[in-house]
Amino acid sequence: MPELQHFDVGDVTLRAAVAGSGPLVIMVHGFPESWYSWRHQIGPLAAAGFTVAAIDVRGYGGSDKPHDVGAYAMEHLVGDLVGLKAVLSPDAPAILVGHDWGAPIVWNSAYVRPDLFRAVAGLSVPFAGMPTRPFTDIFREKFTSQGVFFYQEYFQQPGRAEAELEPDLRRFLTLFLTSIGGEAPADAWAPKPVDALLLDGLPMPPALPAWLTEADLDFYAAEFGGSGLRGPLNRYRNHEADFAWLSQFAGRTLDAPALYIGGTRDPASTLFGQITDPVAMMRHFAPGVEGHMLDGCGHWTQQERPEEVTRLLLDWLGRLD
Repeated sequence: MPELQHFDVGDVTLRAAVAGSGPLVIMVHGFPESWYSWRHQIGPLAAAGFTVAAIDVRGYGGSDKPHDVGAYAMEHLVGDLVGLKAVLSPDAPAILVGHDWGAPIVWNSAYVRPDLFRAVAGLSVPFAGMPTRPFTDIFREKFTSQGVFFYQEYFQQPGRAEAELEPDLRRFLTLFLTSIGGEAPADAWAPKPVDALLLDGLPMPPALPAWLTEADLDFYAAEFGGSGLRGPLNRYRNHEADFAWLSQFAGRTLDAPALYIGGTRDPASTLFGQITDPVAMMRHFAPGVEGHMLDGCGHWTQQERPEEVTRLLLDWLGRLD
């Protein structure tokens, strides 16, 4: 089992599940997850000769939870990885692996600090280069202005989603996790009015999928019961701040060795229908990227397909210089 440790990374203290010895691999989860989402990969990567540090992102679990919305801007989350790398691998560059929101965090960390991060793998969310406008502009054009619900618009107002989701965290987690898994009904996220609630219309599964157990739900519910959802949701409230900060890096390409793993049933892999081939798209911005699309896999890549993802990661890691 990994050891849960706390590290002062500058602005905040992060909790990480740490195992193994060797070159540092930092693993970064998404929403609504924790270090635990990497539970299937930590042991095999450690056994293969790496120091693995699977973090709780700030706002989650055992990591610090600043109150201010601006504390969750991409600039600060990249800084957290820079700080953790300085503590755990001061003399050698680190490798980054991220899923869901963790993928943009690791893509951008490797993009803006290639001196510190020598390789990067992202699951679910592909790297699309520097944005030409804030993502809020895009989803408001495609969804909100058309009177259609989009979850990230729903998350924008502090307190709104928290009030719906926190009173019954287990119900929220069950509906949210299963509704974008590979076995979810095709109409699980059917269009609904812009003033709907997040969980309106999401189907309660007759049974949990094989990749998600009652014990897993127990763990996640306990974590969010202690931490709440404000910090995790604040990540969605920084699109404009992220755009302003990242604009200074426009024109760069991501030249570090890069791996992308997506799922054919994951809406995030196509950036919610904006692209048809995420790997081909990424090659405009990360020319050397190696890409894999897992047939029938939904959004929770490393949990739905643990053996396949672990195999792909180990193969890729073994070929790094």
